[in-house]
Amino acid sequence: MTSSADLTIKIFADGADKAGILEYYAKPFISGFTTNPTLMRKAGIDNYERFAHDILAAIPDRPISFEVFADEFDEMERQAERIATWGEHVYVKIPVTNTRAESSAPLVQRLAARGVKLNVTALTTVDQVRTVSAALAAGPSSYISVFAGRVADTGRDPIPLMVDALAVMAPYPQLELIWASPRELLNIVQADAIGCHIITVTNDILAKLPLIGKDLDAYSLDTVRMFRTDAVKAGFTIETGVESTI
Repeated sequence: MTSSADLTIKIFADGADKAGILEYYAKPFISGFTTNPTLMRKAGIDNYERFAHDILAAIPDRPISFEVFADEFDEMERQAERIATWGEHVYVKIPVTNTRAESSAPLVQRLAARGVKLNVTALTTVDQVRTVSAALAAGPSSYISVFAGRVADTGRDPIPLMVDALAVMAPYPQLELIWASPRELLNIVQADAIGCHIITVTNDILAKLPLIGKDLDAYSLDTVRMFRTDAVKAGFTIETGVESTI
């Protein structure tokens, strides 16, 4: 791969900072957007619906996922139905379980049967992918978000899991697999290589996209120059002719 232009995977910008969202909306290589309550809290959002409608007014033509935040399934369902009315391109994020580890699959199946576009999130196992795929089978276009980055955080290679997830989802052409929570730019290349449909990427990693295919000798020189520049700016010196006391 010589540049980011060689990527075939769809890139969704992941965040809740409006300025950052609009910056990447202007870039044609961003195919959609996702957010979650944690990102919104970090961004200082204090009114969920107002934020959502503000973003949707600015971005009317690309898929955007907004997450329910209830823990009881009846309230999740009410919130999901409400969020689904916000726009044609809205996908409702439903966690794979509630905080008591109770599966959301029955709720997912009901919502999918009613035509709600879903993004089932926080999956980390192939068994979860299998259960959720079956629940979404009769529904419309939907996403399954496997948190490959969190799997990697446990010391496990997420690639075999993601390959298996793609195989499980293959009979359901309306479903797309999201590689969620990437930790580095390499994850975009890895996800693209296995044929993953979508990857969600935060702004700090998106900023590194121009590095794909960069000449390594040139990158080495850039690094040496960085060290030199920072040493000069810091005014570092080492005394000469003085015996060290270290």
